[in-house]
Amino acid sequence: MVSGIVSGRLALVTGAGSGIGRAACQVLSREGATVIAADKDYEAALETIKKHSALASGSNAVGDHSAVELDVSSSKSISELLSKLQRQYKAPPTIIINSAGISRDNWMLKLSEDDFDRVLDVNLKGTFLIMQTFAKALTEASLPGSIVNISSIVAKYGNIGTSNYTASKAGVIGMTKSAAKELGKFNIRVNAILPGYIDTPMAATIPDKVMKNFLKRTPLGRLGDPIEIAEVITFLSSDKSSFVTGATVDVTGGF
Repeated sequence: MVSGIVSGRLALVTGAGSGIGRAACQVLSREGATVIAADKDYEAALETIKKHSALASGSNAVGDHSAVELDVSSSKSISELLSKLQRQYKAPPTIIINSAGISRDNWMLKLSEDDFDRVLDVNLKGTFLIMQTFAKALTEASLPGSIVNISSIVAKYGNIGTSNYTASKAGVIGMTKSAAKELGKFNIRVNAILPGYIDTPMAATIPDKVMKNFLKRTPLGRLGDPIEIAEVITFLSSDKSSFVTGATVDVTGGF
């Protein structure tokens, strides 16, 4: 049996097929959690479990890791997932990581309504639906929990070509603070992480010239590694942060 700061916990990670979500699965499983890797791309989630999670071929204290297909913008998809997890693990996850996110960048004057709606559906509404569904399950089971929402440093400062993405991530911050106030009485903590520029598939789409400018404005002078975000996710998921709720944590290299 693995001992670690989240040993024996069941953790749901959305957007687990790549980037920060995949890294969160790696670190949470290393620290003893049983991980449910959820992603719209089931094969990518399965690869996370098979190749990137500790004890992938065995189990941690709660049971085997699992991969699931999930559309976070669909309440039906989310409620079906909860029912499946209740059957499989006999309890809801007590760690919920909202890492699913998309971007559809364009200048504001050219941004289509569809691209605006889709980004908010996944990044903001998806985070809301996951929080609402799983926090309700925790309260009904009288279980404490920790929810960690992935926002972005652009929510604070804005960025050209990302008005939809920036709005969605700023919304996540406000929603995190409100949820923390509502859920505190149930001993469910809710916090947000604001990553800077991280070496993920999403960052790979940023033009070189723009990226060089970002790195000049980052005192540590490099992209972050997804694992560096995942370490903070795991801290906020654990009892090491037992008096932290409603907080936003910048992990940006000083950007």
